[in-house]
Amino acid sequence: MKWAKRGKFNTWVGTGTPWVWLSAGAVSISLVMVFGLLALIAVKGLSYFWPHDILEIDYRENGAVVRLVGEIHGSEELSAERLRSAGADLPAHEHMVTRYILKTGNRDVSGADFRTIIKPQIVKRQQPEGLLAIERREWGNLYGYLHAVKEKGVVVAEGAAAWDEFQRRLAHVQARVDEIRRIEKGEIGAINYQLERLRIHERGLDIKGRLDAAAHADLDAERALLQQRYEGLQQQLAGLYTQLRGDSYTLEVASGERRDFPLDKVVRAYRPNAMSVFDKTRHYFTKLWEFVSDEPREANTEGGIFPAIFGTVMLVIIMSVFVTPFGVVAAVYLREYARQGPFTRLVRIAVNNLAGVPAIVYGVFGLGFFVYFLGGNIDQLFYPEALPAPTFGTPGILWSSLTLAILTLPVVIVATEEGLTRVPRAVREGSLALGATKAETLWRVVLPMASPALMTGLILAVARAAGEVAPLMLVGVVKLAPSLPLDGDAPYLHLDRKFMHLGFHIFDVGFQSPNVEAARPLVYATAFLLVVVIVVLNLAAVAIRNRLREKYRALES
Repeated sequence: MKWAKRGKFNTWVGTGTPWVWLSAGAVSISLVMVFGLLALIAVKGLSYFWPHDILEIDYRENGAVVRLVGEIHGSEELSAERLRSAGADLPAHEHMVTRYILKTGNRDVSGADFRTIIKPQIVKRQQPEGLLAIERREWGNLYGYLHAVKEKGVVVAEGAAAWDEFQRRLAHVQARVDEIRRIEKGEIGAINYQLERLRIHERGLDIKGRLDAAAHADLDAERALLQQRYEGLQQQLAGLYTQLRGDSYTLEVASGERRDFPLDKVVRAYRPNAMSVFDKTRHYFTKLWEFVSDEPREANTEGGIFPAIFGTVMLVIIMSVFVTPFGVVAAVYLREYARQGPFTRLVRIAVNNLAGVPAIVYGVFGLGFFVYFLGGNIDQLFYPEALPAPTFGTPGILWSSLTLAILTLPVVIVATEEGLTRVPRAVREGSLALGATKAETLWRVVLPMASPALMTGLILAVARAAGEVAPLMLVGVVKLAPSLPLDGDAPYLHLDRKFMHLGFHIFDVGFQSPNVEAARPLVYATAFLLVVVIVVLNLAAVAIRNRLREKYRALES
């Protein structure tokens, strides 16, 4: 009986059924882990943009009751014994105690954005509808009761009428702030860029011995015209700043103190305790749109991440332009033209080994070869008038793209070569028998049939490049880029500029932020956005591969 059962078990194992179930289980576990990770990051990150209720808490501390105002930012269960050892006065029957992280804001008033409180010491908590949350360009959020609105120090509205007047004046202030931003970054930025180009052009003429009286006169006339436009814009800015500095508002903070704050530093103000679900939903999507379309502020802990999104996408596009032709040409040569022997096998081994080299090594290579050697020589040959300030002899998006192109090159080569291998020999011979040359066969028959593998390799390379951070820290990525690599100033595409990147933004906000608690939700939100981009690229790879495979299935058969 025992041998019969063992024989049935061996027969069952021999059918391969256990391995099928094992593979299916492994895939299922992997999918659960991936979607679980995405869900965790999404909940932690996207919930940040929802307008949470503001609490007014009477809290017992050091024998007295103080008033606290803020949002519950998080909570955890701690041992009461541990809290007693830290000096907390807790009842003897308490064993586990809930500790809250309260976002109190008002950093310029109290000196801290967050504080911890424990549940047993909360005397009273309520949610008054009049509590105001104000997002500012500096010093973080501000919480309190709106008391009055002032113009040049004179009260124009107070009490119940203050809120409507505050909203009306805030809309005017926002319009002026947007106009100032447009002038400073757009028009004045363009003038400064043109003045710098004139300076470099003048020095270039001087180096070449062509800076005569006529050239001097032309340059001075153009410079005077730019200076005249600049002075006109400065006068316009002075008028706008004068208008901004007149409005302020009085807020009663948690301690009961009333303080005046400038209105021009306000991004938005809202009363979450009085908002309906529809109002909160509208506010949520407004904040979400700001996150993906605006620039960062407050050391990257507030505002949006559009420059990082733009830099990541542009880096991937430029990298793809470089890696695609080189990877395809290398694979075609190795498979179609190179004599198959020990040397070719050695080259394939080297290509496969390149895929396992740590990314930081590519960064060191890019810094030494591309930036210092190649970029330095380009500056000496083509931009001597700009020296000693480097043009291409400094980290930038071009060198970052080339570094990632070398990093992802083995993926494209291996995938393309595998695709070429799967093209039937009979198809090649049939094309040659009909009179086509080897190049025509390769271009019109072989490469189209291998295109599914080629596209899969390319987009997998793009997905890897989108998540790389270590090499970019050496060859071009920065915490905050003042200008995008693509703008309206000639030559429009500035490959020498530094840029922001989603992966580095996560590292910077998560580990180098001066306010860790405030930055944590943005780390989750940015990570979720980066993961979504990579997942979309991989799904696009599968879709493109399947579509091309169906298109050329008839030729394969």
